[in-house]
Amino acid sequence: MDLRLPGTRRRLAATAIVLAAGLGIGTYTAAADDDPPPVRRTDHTLTTAPGIRVDTSYFTAAGDGRRPAVLLGHGFGGTKDDVRQQAEDLAADGYAVLTWSARGFGDSTGEIALNAPDAEVADVSHLIDWLAEQPEVRLDQAGDPRVGMAGASYGGAIALLTAGHDDRVDALAPAITYWNLADALFPDGVFKKLWAGIFVNSGGGCARFEDDLCAMYQRVAETGKPDAAAVKLLEERSPQAVGDRIDVPTLLMQGQTDSLFPLGQADAAAKAIEANGAPVDVDWISGGHDGGDLEAGRVQARTEAWFDRYLKGDEGAATGPAFRVTRTLGTGSGDGEPRLGGVDADRYPGLAADRETVGLTGREQRFENPAGASPPSVSALPGLGGAGGLSQLSALGLGVSLDFPGQYAAFESEPLTGDLQITGSPTVTVRVRSTSDDAVLFAKLYDVAPGGTGRQVLPAQLVTPLRVTGARAGKDVTVTLPAIDHEVAAGHRLRVVLSSTDLGYASPAAPATYTVSVQGALEVPTGLGATGQTAGLPSWVWWAPLAGAAVAAALLLTARRRTTAPPPDPALAEVPLQITGLTKKYAKNSDRYAVRDLSFRVEQGQVLGLLGPNGAGKTTTLRMLMGLITPDGGEIRVFGHAIAPGAPVLSRVGAFVEGAGFLPHLSGRENLELYWRATGRPAEDAHLEEALEIAGLGDALARAVRTYSQGMRQRLAIAQAMLGLPDLLILDEPTNGLDPPQIREMREVMIRYAAAGRTVIVSSHLLAEVEQSCTHLVVMDHGRLVQAGPVREIIGSGDTLLVGTVEPLREPVVEKVAALDGVASAVPADDGRALLVRLEPGTTARRLVAELVRLDVPVESVGPHRRLEDAFLTLIGD
Repeated sequence: MDLRLPGTRRRLAATAIVLAAGLGIGTYTAAADDDPPPVRRTDHTLTTAPGIRVDTSYFTAAGDGRRPAVLLGHGFGGTKDDVRQQAEDLAADGYAVLTWSARGFGDSTGEIALNAPDAEVADVSHLIDWLAEQPEVRLDQAGDPRVGMAGASYGGAIALLTAGHDDRVDALAPAITYWNLADALFPDGVFKKLWAGIFVNSGGGCARFEDDLCAMYQRVAETGKPDAAAVKLLEERSPQAVGDRIDVPTLLMQGQTDSLFPLGQADAAAKAIEANGAPVDVDWISGGHDGGDLEAGRVQARTEAWFDRYLKGDEGAATGPAFRVTRTLGTGSGDGEPRLGGVDADRYPGLAADRETVGLTGREQRFENPAGASPPSVSALPGLGGAGGLSQLSALGLGVSLDFPGQYAAFESEPLTGDLQITGSPTVTVRVRSTSDDAVLFAKLYDVAPGGTGRQVLPAQLVTPLRVTGARAGKDVTVTLPAIDHEVAAGHRLRVVLSSTDLGYASPAAPATYTVSVQGALEVPTGLGATGQTAGLPSWVWWAPLAGAAVAAALLLTARRRTTAPPPDPALAEVPLQITGLTKKYAKNSDRYAVRDLSFRVEQGQVLGLLGPNGAGKTTTLRMLMGLITPDGGEIRVFGHAIAPGAPVLSRVGAFVEGAGFLPHLSGRENLELYWRATGRPAEDAHLEEALEIAGLGDALARAVRTYSQGMRQRLAIAQAMLGLPDLLILDEPTNGLDPPQIREMREVMIRYAAAGRTVIVSSHLLAEVEQSCTHLVVMDHGRLVQAGPVREIIGSGDTLLVGTVEPLREPVVEKVAALDGVASAVPADDGRALLVRLEPGTTARRLVAELVRLDVPVESVGPHRRLEDAFLTLIGD
């Protein structure tokens, strides 16, 4: 499932726009059968409307008989190639699969119409016509194929819309998508400006959209406030417009870390489709448009099971529970990487089930909406997804939100007497008064650990905007806070904050003063996993301490605090990295360690592989190395300089963590030039040509990034990390999503970079690839160092050697070798041209070779008979 976002390694996840050719009028191009059996791909260019040509791919596997079909949409700003792997998997599983590049993307023509009924939706109906004519596709009746649709975000929306317009669709599996696009981009009449801007830019700019859409965006972006015409335009192109006609089995998978299309969008879809009498299952996955773990493997498996049940008619297909939510069960055995688990129920509880009451305290508070709405508070940062996204950090218990003193009101509960599992949307009623006619507020629910607001966490970095009209006279408003799944530990407090600004939204530019008081208790949904919290009644104690001033003082003191860095160590001036006694404890567990007493050294010219199972401590180590988090003990020195957040020596470090953000309508070269200009460093220091030569992108640099394959995007990201030719390059899973040829190219990039005397550190789970590309290894488990050294030594520490010979050995010679002192056994291999020799403890390879020469064995080669995988599993005790 492709969930890319614009400006990150995922794009807005895409359009399911179509390809089909009605009545067979399109052109046809059969692609070379470059995919190995059993899956065959053919490419078609189809005309779906006058002047509209859609580029498609059709996947089938060998086999007799007709099979159901699946339409698979891609990510917004991407192409059909982005979902090729999933298409091949579905085809191998017995489906006929059709993918396509949407209007305005890839090689397809036309303007982006945002899933308009007479544009993209009509295209899909033509696509279904085309599928009905294919001999491999099962038909329910003439012209009506058995067909399901899957897609993410924009692609998920076109699936829902098509089901509402064309009753030939038989099953749906949309992911992280919207039900009402107007509500998503204009929640409660507040303009979600950052996401809207990313959306338009990822489509190639306003000019790539239909004229009425472009004009609407420019109008709203200029005024900062959506008008009725803008809302109507987006609502007409949203699934909710045909919600009463969607009546097929639907699997809704929505992201918990998603400030673009939050959980409420799936909730509205589930209620509407279920009301039509169709089966509906809801799955809240860990990640979303703001990053986090997208659980791609599990989501794809559940999608296939859904189609097996409702397209193939397999009654035994395990489609999963009616409701499932992924929860972070801690941060594993070591590296801060969230450990995920699933909790399920036999019914979907919605966002307001089984509510409990939590009292809030705090008197009436006044705060300002500053002129120009600046500086804004910070919650989510669109475009910063992946492992480094703010939502991912909040899942790890790190508070990363920012509210400016004097620009918000806060109301807190007493410490909770027991653990409280929140599943859904909490609500609270507040009274709002403003010196302006309208007030725009941003509501948040914080989990505050003992020790104060400095230890507060905003679950999933979500915020609810609300526009209060007629606020000059005062008005009571029930605030529905963001839907979350979050456990609040006993002893923690719940903190409701209403801020006047937020970075992601447009706030009124005119200054105003807001006065807010809380009018009741916080109602908390505990529909799945209530744990017996005892909530006190509201204690309306009008206490006078100025909480805002206290928070301001704390923030200022924290911001101005500086630590004295240790002086550089001249003896390490030429050493890229030395880690000594590095220790990091979990944020909420003083007796548990993410990294413990870790020490190793990396020299120039090495390609070092950082290995370990999930939870070993790798990611935490890399974050400390890049100055993103501070160790609890030990030190990290890069070229002799101690690492701390913002350390100048970090300019000698380049990093690539899972992916990089690019503007899809710009060329590869333009993206890199724009990135370097943003650093403020001189252009001549970029060494752009050298980085590009190492990355090996060739003529592709002049093309728009949206035309790149996944491998090309990865190499462009590597080139971005190499700008300035940093002496130390850190790559975290650089081969994610690449096919074998692309992996080989990435390996060559790393080797070329280190060949000039620089150093590369790569964290990867592909052990066979690490074995071929790395010169040295550091193996970690449970936060500790297991072994470090050259690859050949770690692999060669086994007790079995493979002896290659010039000619086949006769049986008497093999028997003589087996009888040697120190040899436990010797057996022929490779048709007699090699020997597998297992040594007894204490016997060395050198001694064995000497004995073989004495016996006149024609030795050609001697090496360890185990792969890195064998050595790795031995080291971690698996």
